Amino acid sequence: MKKSILFIFVVFSSILFASVFGIVHDQITYSIAPEYYTNFKFIQFGLVEDSSVYIDNVRLLVSVVGVMATWWMGLFIGIIYAIILLFFPYSKTVYATFFKTIAFTFIATITLSFCGYLNWKYHAQYFPCDWYLPDDLIDQSRFICVGHIHNYSYMGGELGIAIGIVYLLYQKQKLKTKSS
Repeated sequence: MKKSILFIFVVFSSILFASVFGIVHDQITYSIAPEYYTNFKFIQFGLVEDSSVYIDNVRLLVSVVGVMATWWMGLFIGIIYAIILLFFPYSKTVYATFFKTIAFTFIATITLSFCGYLNWKYHAQYFPCDWYLPDDLIDQSRFICVGHIHNYSYMGGELGIAIGIVYLLYQKQKLKTKSS
């Protein structure tokens, strides 16, 4: 029963953490390039039909996009970590191990998001790109900047999962060695 509760806790916590990350991440990137949302993300997620639609509370829509774009990554992360944690002996320290693991995951995601910005700032903005760009963009450069940040954040999530898995396996091995 305790391991079932742990599994559910890890999955739902991961979804919550990913969703909050998505909200904060998208609020920051909206500040950089509102057009990325009004001309792309709102339409992509079916929140408006086209960029000319009046939006009453744009920051709320940005938050909705943040959740819609990240909750599934939290589900994926949570299931992976929860399965691995099932093989740990149950104790209250297993929750601390999960929180450290999820912290490593988000540190990697945040770091790579920033690397996406740096890639745009020092490289990508100076070279033509083969991106989908809406016809009516006012600031293509900032649109591409936010696109880079978003793409790199997903790569950061993937790297974070790998780091998390390695960390959990290392912790499991430490427990095994300690009990021998």
